[in-house]
Amino acid sequence: MPSVRLRTAAGRSAASQRWLTRQLNDPYVAAAQAQGWRSRAAFKLIELDDRFHLLRPNQRVLDLGAAPGGWTQVAVRRGAASVVGIDLLAIEPIAGATLLQGDIADPALPASLLALLGGRPDLVLSDMAPNTTGHAATDHLRIVALAELALALASDMLAPGGAFVAKVFQGGTEGAMLARLKHDFAAVRHAKPPASRKESSELYVVATGFRASVPRPGGGERG
Repeated sequence: MPSVRLRTAAGRSAASQRWLTRQLNDPYVAAAQAQGWRSRAAFKLIELDDRFHLLRPNQRVLDLGAAPGGWTQVAVRRGAASVVGIDLLAIEPIAGATLLQGDIADPALPASLLALLGGRPDLVLSDMAPNTTGHAATDHLRIVALAELALALASDMLAPGGAFVAKVFQGGTEGAMLARLKHDFAAVRHAKPPASRKESSELYVVATGFRASVPRPGGGERG
């Protein structure tokens, strides 16, 4: 396919011009529009699911950082019985899903999510990413914090045998988080789906086989 160029750059910053050019020449953007997906990110979950078989009929699925809704759409279309998506931003309605605007750090949230899902989720998804500052160390800390927050919520809510998928960056999952994942799940793998742009440092951690009642190091069990 020949490359598409912008007809005019008037009023656009250099970064804006690069983003628009990339969007115009991205086959996943075109495919998402043609197939009715909210975003090209839908293909990342499709590719992860094709590889790891995460989504199954009659599941309960929780989508963290769901806006604009691409991953929620995939969960619904692939047969999940109950899908709840939450984001700080408002999300346009998606048939077959319940969408909330809220903060996943809210301590009152888990009880509400369990009620809406109709029980513990079988799969917790997180494609959350922070607004970047351009300062590598700061951005890395923000990314790690979001991934750890998602894992904490997943560990409190998941059904036995459940799975967790989250976006991480750079070298993969941080040591402390990786140790927790390996303790809480039977298998932990990292993957970069083909839909993830080659120049992007994003990576996904895929943890399966949640051990719901394994004592944590230092004593105590999950609630």
